[in-house]
This record gives sequence, C-alpha cells and structure tokens, in this order.
Amino acid sequence: MTTGSFGVPTAVRGSSTAVAARATDLSKVYGEGETQVVALDAVSVDFHRAEFTAIMGPSGSGKSTLMHCMAGLDTVSGGSARIGDVELTGLNDKNLTRLRRDKIGFIFQAFNLLPTLTALENITLPMDIAGRKPDRQWLDMVVETVGLSGRLKHRPNQLSGGQQQRVAVARALAGRPEIMFADEPTGNLDSRSGAEVLGFLRESVRQLGQTVVMVTHDPVAASYAHRVVFLADGRIVDDMREPTADAVLDRMKRFDAKGRTS
Repeated sequence: MTTGSFGVPTAVRGSSTAVAARATDLSKVYGEGETQVVALDAVSVDFHRAEFTAIMGPSGSGKSTLMHCMAGLDTVSGGSARIGDVELTGLNDKNLTRLRRDKIGFIFQAFNLLPTLTALENITLPMDIAGRKPDRQWLDMVVETVGLSGRLKHRPNQLSGGQQQRVAVARALAGRPEIMFADEPTGNLDSRSGAEVLGFLRESVRQLGQTVVMVTHDPVAASYAHRVVFLADGRIVDDMREPTADAVLDRMKRFDAKGRTS
C-alpha cells in the first residue's frame, strides 16, 4: 500500500482485493409486457478503491441507471449490488439512508447548495444534520485539495459556477465516504470550470485516496479518469484503461455508427 502526499494510505490501483463497489449480474427492468424496458442486463463490474472510473454510453445505454442502482438510489430487479462488504439488495429504507449518509458521497449536475449558508456551512451540512462533528484535519485537507481556502465565508451567489461545484465536491468528500458518485458533474459548467472540477476529482483520488465513479457523455471529461467503462443496451461492452479523449471519442463514434446501421 502506498501513501499519498498528505499521508493518507492509498490502495493499489486495480488490486482485486481493493474493491469499493461491485455489481454481479445486476439487472434493472422497467414496466411489464409490451412496455417492458431492460435498462440493465446482467451487468457485472468492480469499481476499485483509489481509482477514478467514468461510465459512458449512448443515450439509453443504462449508464445512469447503473450508477443509481450502485448508489442505492434505485432498486434492482435482479443480481447483486454491494458497497464494500454491504449488500444493498434487501436493505430497508432506514438502512439505505444510513448507508448513503455514511459510506457514499454524491455530486450532481445541479450544485444543490443552500443560498443562505456559507461555503463552509454547505460543506458540513450533511454531517450537521446527522449530528456528526467533522474530522477537522480531513476537512482542511479536502478544502485545500479543491482550492477553497479563501472562499469558505462566501455564500453561493458570491461564487462562480465552478466554485459552487467545488463546494459540492468538498461536501461530498467531507464525510470521508468509501465511494463518491458523480452524475454529469460538469454539465452546467463552461469548459474552463469543468476542467477545474475534473482536475479536483482526480486530485482527490491521488492525494486523498478517494474512489470516484462518474457518469458522463463527454469524452474530454472521461479522459480525466483512470478507466472508462462503456455500456450499450444495458450491457458492458468495453473497458478502457488510461483513456485519452480521442480514444474515447473513437469508441463512442463506433456506437453511433452501429446505431445508424442497425
């Protein structure tokens, strides 16, 4: 095991013993009969600790559904979804809420910040609601990593879009989750702000040992990840390591070409 620059242990990337989340024959079906839609078709995939994984695929491929099922935001129709050693299938609402609160961080396209609170108050809000005191050393490392040290007293309307999303990233990291899920986190940002946020996500993996799983449609965003998992028609069809934007775009073009000829 290696150690990050802040002294935070970092799991060996890609190690089979360091799995943050796992899907096994995971299926999700919506509707019945003629209206039935198979969103996920027996998907099996591991997401490794201290690794940044992007999930990509054409519209309707099941990428967002996979993330929602793995994060406990949606139920599964079959198979297994695990966060660490915890099996999500069968957990009641109370235990699912506790799991999401204690083990999972979320970043969405909308920043979801409270306008009356400062940046720092927004960052610590989930822990305040749960009655937990933040680990001050960890919180300071998170704030430094995302570059918010000089903005903690500012309210959202005093921050740029990129800075607001940095607050959302820090909020997701502050509780020290086992895994962080990001759903199109740069969708509302210009290219410069988006690049900053993606850089911070990757830096959270390198410096803080965080695990990040991001759904995106953008090849440039995917190129910040260490790995890209491609879905089509509810199935995993490719798994790319150390992606480049050009390689991801080429793979996505093949999806488009297949769709036009099918």
